[in-house]
Amino acid sequence: MKLRTQYDRSDSRRTLILRESPTVMQPNFNEPGAQAGNGLSLPLQPELPTRTLATGGSDTSGTGEVHIPISSGPAESSGGGASSRRSRASSHSHSHGHSRGHHHSHAEPDPADSDLEAGEPSTSFAELRYLFRWVQKSLPFLVILCAKLVIQHALGLAVGVGLFTTFLYVNKNLQTQVFLQDRRSKWQCTWLLLFLTSSTLLLYYTFLTETLYYCLIFLSPAVELLGFWEVLWAVGVTNFTVKFLFMGFKCLILLLPSTLVTHRAQGRWLMLTEEVGQVYQAMVPLPLWFRYLVTYQEVDGTTGLTLGVLLALLYFILKLLGLYGSWGSFQKTVRIFLNGEHTGAAASRSQCSEAGDVCPICQGEYREPRSLVCQHIFCDECIALWFNREKTCPLCRTAITDKVHKWRDGATSPHLQIY
Repeated sequence: MKLRTQYDRSDSRRTLILRESPTVMQPNFNEPGAQAGNGLSLPLQPELPTRTLATGGSDTSGTGEVHIPISSGPAESSGGGASSRRSRASSHSHSHGHSRGHHHSHAEPDPADSDLEAGEPSTSFAELRYLFRWVQKSLPFLVILCAKLVIQHALGLAVGVGLFTTFLYVNKNLQTQVFLQDRRSKWQCTWLLLFLTSSTLLLYYTFLTETLYYCLIFLSPAVELLGFWEVLWAVGVTNFTVKFLFMGFKCLILLLPSTLVTHRAQGRWLMLTEEVGQVYQAMVPLPLWFRYLVTYQEVDGTTGLTLGVLLALLYFILKLLGLYGSWGSFQKTVRIFLNGEHTGAAASRSQCSEAGDVCPICQGEYREPRSLVCQHIFCDECIALWFNREKTCPLCRTAITDKVHKWRDGATSPHLQIY
């Protein structure tokens, strides 16, 4: 009884103290010092009224009051322990959910921050994406437009493709026949000559009304509306025709017997033919572009005509400067053609016997053997053909010459002279 009286007195004192204090902090039950067996529960509810079992069994309620139940018996401690466990579980789940939401909010990136971090690369990818979408949407229209252009200029496109394929075919076969030397086929050279002649005649017959062959003698063709595209097409056709003309001359050189034209002289003739052909190709477009520049603005009056004359004179000056730049190469070619060129010195019979009397290139007996600076001996014609493309000795790779004499192998320049 004394012990219960002491508990009741302490209970009343604590109730008075809590009534005077506005709020009471709830203890942390996760700490080691907070035990569930003491029966002490401090729920913090500052605004809601609570109901607490007092010592005398009376109920006390009011606004802003906090009531603390104290139980010391076994039954009361067990009930209080259950309620405290429920409160701890709810508070623990609430705090755990709050911390999880807090961490989750930090884990989510801000879209604006991601755009700033992306910077210029994202902008570039966006522009490429927009361009791809534009092409994808415009693709049907582009296909329709290309089909219209192909149908409208079908004849001109077919002529261009035919001229280009003819050039590639003849140029490759010419180089093959020059490489074969004495084993070349006369019938193949004759076929190439006939093929070039028939292609050129068929082209000029197809466009007989335009008189495109006037361009070969530096005259303007009979084209009424000589606009930019018409001039460009006429210049391209004329350029291929000039190539065919000089390739036909090369076929004639190959048809000559070896007793009349040696292989070394044959290379010089082929080189000279190609150089003359390139000069002629550079001069052929001059009348066409000159007429286009002068007469294009003639309908606008005197001012337009004066401007056209000035542009034509400027084009003429630029053309002369270009021809002057290629004059040095042409002079060198003519000098080699007239004087000839010998690589190395003539080899003696003893030197040939020491070398085995076999040319390393043709694997046959020496014909006019020549000894290079590196003391290697080759046939004159074999080493001449070798130096058409190389600058070094075929065996030891010693530099023999500082220049390569082009076009001796029968090749024709694929460059299209359009101005």
